[in-house]
Amino acid sequence: MTDRQRARYEQLGTNLDVVERRIADACRAAGRARSEVSLVVVTKTYPAEDTALLAALGVTEVAENRDQDAAPKAELCVGLPLTWHFVGQLQTNKVRSVVRYADLVHSVDRPRLVESLAAAVRNAERAPLGCLVQVALDKEAGEGQHRAGVAPAEVPALADLIADTPGLRLAGVMTVAPLSGPLAGDPSAAFGRLAEIASAVRAAHPAATMVSAGMSGDLEQAVAAGATHVRVGTAVLGVRSPLG
Repeated sequence: MTDRQRARYEQLGTNLDVVERRIADACRAAGRARSEVSLVVVTKTYPAEDTALLAALGVTEVAENRDQDAAPKAELCVGLPLTWHFVGQLQTNKVRSVVRYADLVHSVDRPRLVESLAAAVRNAERAPLGCLVQVALDKEAGEGQHRAGVAPAEVPALADLIADTPGLRLAGVMTVAPLSGPLAGDPSAAFGRLAEIASAVRAAHPAATMVSAGMSGDLEQAVAAGATHVRVGTAVLGVRSPLG
C-alpha cells in the first residue's frame, strides 16, 4: 500500500467509525438492535480503489447510481466480498448491464422496468434479482411529478407485479426524503410515512422486509422510523465533485 493509499485508508476508517457510532446511537435511542440496520456505502463518483479500501475496512454493501460508472467499477472489484446495490434512476437501456453486477435494485418505479429487468435476468441466467419499490412521497400531495418513484397509492400494485414476476424478488421499499409537499423538510414524518407503506407491503408479502431510507444527513431519523438499510456516501467518502 502506498503512502497515499494508507492515508486514504485511515481517513475512510475514521469516517466509518463516526458513521458507525451514529448508527449505533440511533439504534439505541430507538430501542433497536444494531444488527437490524445495514450500512450501505454509496460510492458514486469515487474510484474502484476506494471501494477496495472500504472492503478492506469491513464494508460489505456498496451502492452506485449510474451504470456507466458502476459497471467498470464492479468489474474491477469482482473478487471482493461485496453486495452491490443500484440506487439511481434506471433507464431500460441500461438494464442488461445493471443485472450483470447488481444484487439489488432500489429504484423500481414502473411496470415497464419490471418487464425489462425480468427479461435481462432470464437472459443472464442469474439468481433472482432483489427489487425495491421506489416511493415518491411528494406525489401523495400531487407534487414532485418529475421525480422518480411511484405515489404511495401505486405501491401495492407494483409490489404485487414484482412479486409475481419470475426472476425477480420483492425485497421491500425505498425512498428519499421529499423536496416538496407537506413532508418536505421533515424527514422524521417522511420516514414514518414510509414505515406505514412498508408495513402494508409486508402484510401482503412477508419476505419484503427491506426499508431503504436515510442518508448522511438524516440517517438518525430513518433508523428511528424503522429503516433496515441506510445509504451513506458523503459522511464516509467526503464531499463529492460535481458529476460530469
